[in-house]
Amino acid sequence: MSQLLSSEKFGPSNSQVEKVTKQKGESMLSNEGWQTSQGSAHPGTSPVVETRPDPGRERRKGAPEIIFGETKETAQIIEMAQSLLASTGRAIISRLPPQSLVPLQEAFRAYAVSIREPSRSMVIYSPDYVRKSTGGHIGVISAGTSDIPVAEEAAIIAEEMGCRVTCIYDVGVAGLHRLMRPLHDLISDDVDAIIVAAGMDGALPSVVAGLAPVPVIGLPTSVGYGMGGKGVAALLSMLQTCAPGLSVVNIDNGVGAGITAALIANRVAQAREHQSQ
Repeated sequence: MSQLLSSEKFGPSNSQVEKVTKQKGESMLSNEGWQTSQGSAHPGTSPVVETRPDPGRERRKGAPEIIFGETKETAQIIEMAQSLLASTGRAIISRLPPQSLVPLQEAFRAYAVSIREPSRSMVIYSPDYVRKSTGGHIGVISAGTSDIPVAEEAAIIAEEMGCRVTCIYDVGVAGLHRLMRPLHDLISDDVDAIIVAAGMDGALPSVVAGLAPVPVIGLPTSVGYGMGGKGVAALLSMLQTCAPGLSVVNIDNGVGAGITAALIANRVAQAREHQSQ
Protein backbone atom coordinates (compact mmCIF):
# COMPACT_ATOMS: atom_id res chain seq x y z
CA MET A 1 0.00 0.00 0.00
CA SER A 2 2.89 2.35 0.74
CA GLN A 3 4.00 1.90 -2.86
CA LEU A 4 0.54 2.69 -4.16
CA LEU A 5 0.39 5.89 -2.11
CA SER A 6 3.97 7.03 -2.77
CA SER A 7 5.49 8.67 -5.82
CA GLU A 8 8.13 5.92 -6.13
CA LYS A 9 7.86 3.73 -9.16
CA PHE A 10 7.21 0.05 -8.71
CA GLY A 11 10.00 -2.40 -9.34
CA PRO A 12 13.66 -2.76 -8.41
CA SER A 13 16.07 0.07 -7.68
CA ASN A 14 18.54 1.41 -10.24
CA SER A 15 21.32 -0.71 -8.74
CA GLN A 16 19.12 -3.80 -9.03
CA VAL A 17 18.32 -2.96 -12.64
CA GLU A 18 22.02 -2.59 -13.45
CA LYS A 19 22.74 -5.90 -11.77
CA VAL A 20 19.94 -7.65 -13.67
CA THR A 21 21.08 -6.08 -16.96
CA LYS A 22 24.61 -7.34 -16.40
CA GLN A 23 23.29 -10.78 -15.46
CA LYS A 24 21.04 -10.82 -18.54
CA GLY A 25 24.07 -10.22 -20.74
CA GLU A 26 25.82 -13.18 -19.17
CA SER A 27 22.59 -15.16 -19.46
CA MET A 28 22.27 -14.53 -23.18
CA LEU A 29 25.86 -15.68 -23.72
CA SER A 30 25.24 -18.89 -21.79
CA ASN A 31 21.94 -19.46 -23.60
CA GLU A 32 23.57 -18.99 -26.98
CA GLY A 33 26.20 -21.52 -26.02
CA TRP A 34 23.53 -23.96 -24.85
CA GLN A 35 21.58 -23.55 -28.08
CA THR A 36 24.69 -24.03 -30.19
CA SER A 37 25.48 -27.28 -28.42
CA GLN A 38 21.91 -28.42 -28.97
CA GLY A 39 21.72 -27.15 -32.51
CA SER A 40 22.90 -30.34 -34.20
CA ALA A 41 20.23 -32.38 -32.41
CA HIS A 42 17.50 -29.76 -32.82
CA PRO A 43 18.28 -27.74 -35.96
CA GLY A 44 14.93 -25.94 -35.81
CA THR A 45 15.40 -24.42 -32.32
CA SER A 46 14.00 -20.91 -32.21
CA PRO A 47 15.93 -17.93 -30.75
CA VAL A 48 15.31 -17.11 -27.09
CA VAL A 49 12.37 -14.74 -26.66
CA GLU A 50 13.13 -11.80 -24.36
CA THR A 51 11.59 -12.25 -20.93
CA ARG A 52 10.64 -9.73 -18.25
CA PRO A 53 10.34 -11.38 -14.83
CA ASP A 54 8.94 -9.27 -11.99
CA PRO A 55 11.48 -9.26 -9.13
CA GLY A 56 9.51 -6.62 -7.19
CA ARG A 57 6.33 -8.68 -6.96
CA GLU A 58 6.99 -10.10 -3.50
CA ARG A 59 7.77 -6.66 -2.07
CA ARG A 60 4.68 -5.19 -3.73
CA LYS A 61 2.22 -8.07 -3.41
CA GLY A 62 3.54 -10.39 -0.71
CA ALA A 63 3.73 -13.27 -3.19
CA PRO A 64 6.88 -14.10 -5.18
CA GLU A 65 7.30 -14.24 -8.94
CA ILE A 66 7.02 -17.86 -10.11
CA ILE A 67 8.29 -19.19 -13.42
CA PHE A 68 5.68 -21.43 -15.09
CA GLY A 69 7.99 -23.84 -16.85
CA GLU A 70 5.56 -26.12 -18.66
CA THR A 71 5.19 -23.97 -21.78
CA LYS A 72 8.69 -22.48 -21.89
CA GLU A 73 11.90 -23.50 -23.62
CA THR A 74 14.76 -24.48 -21.36
CA ALA A 75 16.80 -21.43 -22.38
CA GLN A 76 13.91 -19.14 -21.42
CA ILE A 77 13.63 -20.77 -17.99
CA ILE A 78 17.36 -20.40 -17.41
CA GLU A 79 17.32 -16.75 -18.45
CA MET A 80 14.38 -15.91 -16.18
CA ALA A 81 15.91 -17.81 -13.26
CA GLN A 82 19.23 -15.99 -13.66
CA SER A 83 17.43 -12.65 -13.66
CA LEU A 84 15.47 -13.46 -10.49
CA LEU A 85 18.56 -14.81 -8.73
CA ALA A 86 20.45 -11.62 -9.52
CA SER A 87 17.71 -9.41 -8.06
CA THR A 88 16.09 -11.47 -5.28
CA GLY A 89 18.46 -14.36 -4.57
CA ARG A 90 15.83 -16.99 -5.35
CA ALA A 91 14.02 -18.45 -8.36
CA ILE A 92 10.90 -20.63 -8.08
CA ILE A 93 9.96 -22.80 -11.06
CA SER A 94 6.67 -24.71 -11.30
CA ARG A 95 5.70 -27.47 -13.76
CA LEU A 96 9.28 -27.99 -14.87
CA PRO A 97 9.44 -29.98 -18.16
CA PRO A 98 11.38 -33.24 -17.62
CA GLN A 99 13.82 -32.42 -20.42
CA SER A 100 14.76 -29.16 -18.68
CA LEU A 101 15.82 -30.73 -15.38
CA VAL A 102 19.40 -31.72 -16.24
CA PRO A 103 20.23 -28.48 -18.14
CA LEU A 104 19.03 -26.43 -15.16
CA GLN A 105 21.04 -28.50 -12.72
CA GLU A 106 24.10 -27.94 -14.90
CA ALA A 107 23.42 -24.21 -15.29
CA PHE A 108 23.04 -23.66 -11.53
CA ARG A 109 25.69 -25.99 -10.08
CA ALA A 110 27.03 -23.14 -7.93
CA TYR A 111 23.63 -22.60 -6.28
CA ALA A 112 21.54 -24.50 -3.75
CA VAL A 113 18.76 -26.31 -5.61
CA SER A 114 15.65 -27.90 -4.08
CA ILE A 115 13.61 -30.25 -6.27
CA ARG A 116 10.12 -31.54 -5.44
CA GLU A 117 9.63 -34.39 -7.90
CA PRO A 118 5.89 -35.07 -7.38
CA SER A 119 4.96 -31.50 -8.36
CA ARG A 120 7.86 -31.00 -10.82
CA SER A 121 8.87 -27.90 -8.86
CA MET A 122 12.34 -26.46 -8.42
CA VAL A 123 13.62 -23.67 -6.19
CA ILE A 124 17.10 -22.23 -6.76
CA TYR A 125 18.79 -20.21 -4.01
CA SER A 126 21.84 -18.00 -4.02
CA PRO A 127 24.47 -19.22 -1.50
CA ASP A 128 23.67 -16.37 0.90
CA TYR A 129 19.85 -16.54 0.59
CA VAL A 130 17.95 -17.00 3.87
CA ARG A 131 14.22 -17.73 3.80
CA LYS A 132 12.41 -15.84 6.55
CA SER A 133 9.69 -17.43 8.65
CA THR A 134 6.48 -15.40 8.98
CA GLY A 135 4.89 -17.47 11.74
CA GLY A 136 1.97 -18.48 9.51
CA HIS A 137 0.78 -22.09 9.58
CA ILE A 138 -0.86 -23.80 6.58
CA GLY A 139 -2.45 -27.23 6.40
CA VAL A 140 -2.41 -29.05 3.04
CA ILE A 141 -4.77 -32.01 2.75
CA SER A 142 -5.20 -34.36 -0.21
CA ALA A 143 -8.15 -36.67 -0.76
CA GLY A 144 -6.08 -39.35 -2.50
CA THR A 145 -2.51 -40.12 -3.47
CA SER A 146 -3.26 -39.05 -7.05
CA ASP A 147 -3.90 -35.53 -5.75
CA ILE A 148 -0.47 -35.26 -4.10
CA PRO A 149 1.40 -33.62 -7.04
CA VAL A 150 -0.95 -30.61 -7.05
CA ALA A 151 -1.06 -30.52 -3.24
CA GLU A 152 2.76 -30.50 -3.16
CA GLU A 153 2.79 -27.56 -5.57
CA ALA A 154 0.63 -25.60 -3.12
CA ALA A 155 2.79 -26.66 -0.18
CA ILE A 156 6.08 -25.53 -1.70
CA ILE A 157 4.66 -22.09 -2.58
CA ALA A 158 3.36 -21.60 0.97
CA GLU A 159 6.75 -22.63 2.35
CA GLU A 160 8.53 -20.15 0.10
CA MET A 161 6.21 -17.44 1.42
CA GLY A 162 7.50 -18.16 4.92
CA CYS A 163 4.78 -20.45 6.26
CA ARG A 164 5.09 -23.64 8.23
CA VAL A 165 3.23 -26.32 6.29
CA THR A 166 1.65 -29.49 7.66
CA CYS A 167 0.69 -32.06 5.00
CA ILE A 168 -2.01 -34.72 5.46
CA TYR A 169 -2.44 -37.03 2.48
CA ASP A 170 -4.88 -39.77 1.41
CA VAL A 171 -7.80 -39.00 3.74
CA GLY A 172 -10.66 -38.74 1.20
CA VAL A 173 -14.35 -39.40 1.67
CA ALA A 174 -14.07 -43.02 0.51
CA GLY A 175 -12.69 -43.66 4.02
CA LEU A 176 -13.69 -40.57 5.96
CA HIS A 177 -12.61 -42.03 9.32
CA ARG A 178 -8.99 -41.47 8.18
CA LEU A 179 -9.52 -37.70 8.29
CA MET A 180 -10.78 -37.13 11.81
CA ARG A 181 -7.67 -37.55 13.97
CA PRO A 182 -5.25 -35.70 11.62
CA LEU A 183 -7.74 -32.84 11.18
CA HIS A 184 -8.27 -32.60 14.94
CA ASP A 185 -4.50 -32.42 15.48
CA LEU A 186 -4.13 -29.80 12.75
CA ILE A 187 -6.79 -27.53 14.25
CA SER A 188 -5.33 -28.02 17.73
CA ASP A 189 -1.96 -26.85 16.36
CA ASP A 190 -3.40 -23.41 15.51
CA VAL A 191 -3.50 -23.74 11.75
CA ASP A 192 -4.38 -20.45 10.03
CA ALA A 193 -5.76 -21.76 6.70
CA ILE A 194 -6.24 -25.15 5.05
CA ILE A 195 -5.86 -26.19 1.42
CA VAL A 196 -7.81 -29.29 0.39
CA ALA A 197 -6.92 -30.95 -2.93
CA ALA A 198 -9.46 -33.39 -4.34
CA GLY A 199 -10.46 -34.87 -7.69
CA MET A 200 -13.28 -37.32 -8.51
CA ASP A 201 -16.43 -35.85 -6.87
CA GLY A 202 -14.44 -33.15 -5.05
CA ALA A 203 -16.36 -33.66 -1.81
CA LEU A 204 -13.55 -33.43 0.75
CA PRO A 205 -13.14 -29.61 0.82
CA SER A 206 -16.80 -29.22 1.78
CA VAL A 207 -16.38 -31.74 4.59
CA VAL A 208 -13.31 -29.94 5.95
CA ALA A 209 -14.93 -26.51 5.60
CA GLY A 210 -17.93 -27.77 7.56
CA LEU A 211 -15.67 -28.78 10.46
CA ALA A 212 -12.71 -26.39 10.54
CA PRO A 213 -12.99 -22.88 12.07
CA VAL A 214 -10.48 -21.40 9.60
CA PRO A 215 -10.60 -20.43 5.89
CA VAL A 216 -10.48 -23.43 3.55
CA ILE A 217 -9.24 -23.25 -0.05
CA GLY A 218 -10.65 -25.94 -2.32
CA LEU A 219 -8.17 -27.18 -4.92
CA PRO A 220 -9.87 -29.33 -7.60
CA THR A 221 -7.58 -31.76 -9.41
CA SER A 222 -7.92 -33.35 -12.85
CA VAL A 223 -8.26 -36.84 -11.40
CA GLY A 224 -11.19 -39.16 -12.01
CA TYR A 225 -13.14 -41.32 -14.43
CA GLY A 226 -15.41 -40.58 -17.37
CA MET A 227 -17.72 -37.56 -17.42
CA GLY A 228 -16.20 -34.73 -15.43
CA GLY A 229 -13.02 -36.72 -14.88
CA LYS A 230 -10.69 -33.88 -15.84
CA GLY A 231 -11.54 -31.94 -12.71
CA VAL A 232 -14.78 -30.39 -13.95
CA ALA A 233 -16.99 -32.39 -11.57
CA ALA A 234 -14.69 -31.60 -8.64
CA LEU A 235 -14.65 -27.89 -9.49
CA LEU A 236 -18.44 -27.65 -9.81
CA SER A 237 -18.97 -29.62 -6.61
CA MET A 238 -16.71 -27.25 -4.67
CA LEU A 239 -18.34 -24.16 -6.17
CA GLN A 240 -21.76 -25.56 -5.26
CA THR A 241 -20.78 -26.23 -1.63
CA CYS A 242 -23.16 -25.48 1.21
CA ALA A 243 -20.29 -25.33 3.72
CA PRO A 244 -19.42 -21.75 4.73
CA GLY A 245 -15.84 -20.57 4.53
CA LEU A 246 -14.80 -22.48 1.40
CA SER A 247 -13.14 -20.60 -1.46
CA VAL A 248 -12.12 -22.36 -4.67
CA VAL A 249 -9.27 -21.97 -7.15
CA ASN A 250 -9.10 -23.35 -10.68
CA ILE A 251 -8.41 -26.96 -11.61
CA ASP A 252 -4.85 -28.05 -10.69
CA ASN A 253 -3.95 -24.49 -9.61
CA GLY A 254 -1.68 -25.41 -6.72
CA VAL A 255 0.24 -22.16 -7.12
CA GLY A 256 -2.92 -20.08 -6.69
CA ALA A 257 -4.05 -22.12 -3.68
CA GLY A 258 -0.64 -21.87 -2.01
CA ILE A 259 -0.42 -18.11 -2.50
CA THR A 260 -3.97 -17.48 -1.26
CA ALA A 261 -3.53 -19.60 1.86
CA ALA A 262 -0.13 -18.06 2.63
CA LEU A 263 -1.44 -14.51 2.27
CA ILE A 264 -4.19 -15.34 4.79
CA ALA A 265 -1.81 -17.09 7.18
CA ASN A 266 0.81 -14.37 7.02
CA ARG A 267 -1.76 -11.70 7.78
CA VAL A 268 -3.08 -13.72 10.74
CA ALA A 269 0.48 -14.25 12.00
CA GLN A 270 1.11 -10.53 11.74
CA ALA A 271 -2.00 -9.83 13.82
CA ARG A 272 -0.89 -12.38 16.42
CA GLU A 273 2.46 -10.67 16.70
CA HIS A 274 0.83 -7.26 17.23
CA GLN A 275 -1.45 -8.68 19.92
CA SER A 276 1.48 -10.16 21.83
CA GLN A 277 3.36 -6.85 21.92
